[in-house]
Amino acid sequence: MSKKWIAPSILSADFAELGVEISRVEQAGAQLLHVDVMDGNFVPNLTIGMPVVKSIKPKAKIPLDVHLMIEKPERYIEEFIKAGADYLTIHVEATEDVEGCLKKIKSKNVKAGITLRPGSPLKSIEKYLPLVDLVLVMSVEPGFGGQSFMVEQLEKVKQLVVLRKNNPTKYLIEIDGGVNTETAPLCWQAGCDILVAGSAVFKGEKSAANYQKNIQSLL
Repeated sequence: MSKKWIAPSILSADFAELGVEISRVEQAGAQLLHVDVMDGNFVPNLTIGMPVVKSIKPKAKIPLDVHLMIEKPERYIEEFIKAGADYLTIHVEATEDVEGCLKKIKSKNVKAGITLRPGSPLKSIEKYLPLVDLVLVMSVEPGFGGQSFMVEQLEKVKQLVVLRKNNPTKYLIEIDGGVNTETAPLCWQAGCDILVAGSAVFKGEKSAANYQKNIQSLL
């Protein structure tokens, strides 16, 4: 089942030339573009919103994997879909209507994703698995930079692999946080399909050739 996709996180890209950076990682072999949306409430950081998603959509030849780290995501689902999200992931802790949010996303022919904080148990999302196309496991606390990879979160990945065998949607398993050349092999071994990587992809020279080398080092 494992796809071994790399999803560069555009938060680590050079925003002064974001369109060019997207082209570089596409040429380098990226399969998704990961877009982190933070509201300053659900997590302590503020990042990009609908206007940036809308502006990069025409530039991107690969799908936009939009991760909503925001309170009450139901308020903005339609706007992010109109802006161009291909995958839209919500936090189980961020809304009282998780099922409604997921169904709304899927009704718009967009891939629905669910995620949870490292401290949240996997059982908090289990009943929603038949509704999702993607499950994102956070291997750091969302919203804080420079954290170490939480190896214990790989247990959730392993459990998701087992649960997927009897799940009708056959969701993809994605991991985000602290992914680098040391932790990537552990993620693949646990059963991940997609690794989100920021600085591990965008480090060094800003060129498609260098980003390709960085991506290959994670595979």
